[in-house]
Amino acid sequence: MTIDSHHMNSTSRGFFATLERRHQDIDSLLCVGLDPRVDTGPDSGEQLFTRNARIIDATREYTLAYKPNIAFYEAHGTAGIAALERTLSHIGPDIPVILDAKRGDIGATAAAYAQAAFGELGVRCITVSPYLGTDSLLPFLDVDDTALFVLCRTSNPSARELQHIPVGPDDDPFYLKVAETMCEISPRIGLVVGATDGEALRAVRNRHPECWILAPGVGAQGATALETVTNGADLNGGRIIPVVARAVAGADDPSASAIRYRDEIRRAAEQVRSRGTLPPSRYTGAYVPETSGTAVVRDGSDSAPSELSDNALKHELLSKLIEFDCFRTGQFTLKSGLPSPFYVDLRRISSDMRLLALAGEAYARMAKNIIFDRIAAVPVAALTLGTAAAFATGSPLIYPRIPMKAHGTGNRIEGAFKPGERALLLDDLITTGKSKIEALEVLRAENLVVKDLVVLLERGSTGRRDMERAEVRLHSYATIDELVTIGVETGQLTA
Repeated sequence: MTIDSHHMNSTSRGFFATLERRHQDIDSLLCVGLDPRVDTGPDSGEQLFTRNARIIDATREYTLAYKPNIAFYEAHGTAGIAALERTLSHIGPDIPVILDAKRGDIGATAAAYAQAAFGELGVRCITVSPYLGTDSLLPFLDVDDTALFVLCRTSNPSARELQHIPVGPDDDPFYLKVAETMCEISPRIGLVVGATDGEALRAVRNRHPECWILAPGVGAQGATALETVTNGADLNGGRIIPVVARAVAGADDPSASAIRYRDEIRRAAEQVRSRGTLPPSRYTGAYVPETSGTAVVRDGSDSAPSELSDNALKHELLSKLIEFDCFRTGQFTLKSGLPSPFYVDLRRISSDMRLLALAGEAYARMAKNIIFDRIAAVPVAALTLGTAAAFATGSPLIYPRIPMKAHGTGNRIEGAFKPGERALLLDDLITTGKSKIEALEVLRAENLVVKDLVVLLERGSTGRRDMERAEVRLHSYATIDELVTIGVETGQLTA
């Protein structure tokens, strides 16, 4: 890709330099979102400004940058834009502002958007959509001393439908191609990566160790400051901007809330600096500096689960299931009362960390091309496996209560979720669909969408038929026949 040298070599990395200076001055990476929800009316403009001024006055000494979402001002017409202008003036010239506009057009239209943001409003940074390609970015980069945050992996539930489409020879998710392309264009471009997808943060950071990342979704959307910084910070614990909006703006004491998030971010950044490495991603190894100051990709141990080929992973996992007595032959009576010449006990996986890591990676590879927001583990056998899968995929974990608890909160589902999100049902194995359907009913009753089930082992065909009737796609990592075949090949089982 050829980009004009003005865009590549301009000394106007001014906005990011301003971020760096403010970070050093106040030791904070906190970004506060200014997204006021106000009913339209004759005094709505004044309400917008009053709410913003209260938040700014309470948080300015703890805040790296503010991020107003322009939609909440445009909704009020000229009064809203006037309130935004007053808000920007109230923030002042010393605190960076990221205008969240997500503009995406080309030519004269993009140039007009740039003029509106950089000329009329006077901000120096804006969020943009890359879907139309480089043409949609250049008019913004034509303005010196500005910067862009380009949408890469967003935090909305349906983002996976497009952003996780596998592309290229390695089947990388599309968002990584976006990151690669954008980072080649100009050092004045940062990336928007939702804090709710830890795996995406790790993958983008590993591929692009010097890029600034804007990470919305901390607080009300479910991500924590610790997770966000741990997954997305650079080797110095910086260049990550966790965005907190409602959890600060909606707090009874915005100042106290801002201090709490600032301090959480500080502690996480210190942990990253002490660690000296970036966390590994399923799409890349761990990024570490060499003594020369350059950076390389460290593969880790030769047998790290994420580094194994598909065949090698399956062979090692299934042979270790036999080694650790997760599969035993003999005469057994199943829960149904029927006799069986073998018994499967995948609960034993949790007793060996290597085996647990292999299982987590197996689930991650099954989940790679499935659209979901959260993993929902079927209790109780799958809770440990679900946790391993959550770490391997960077996805949050929930689980249904079966039966519903009659004490405390009486929750039917443990863990944070939002109605309408897609849950990936996870269990250890499937013989029949009975326990899965019980879990499915609880999840769907809470308005979660469940379309897929992942299991390590599939025993027989009854479970698959049961899940088809429940309109759930079954993804099994291996069958009992495959496990037995590998056991015979390794000499662990006799034919």
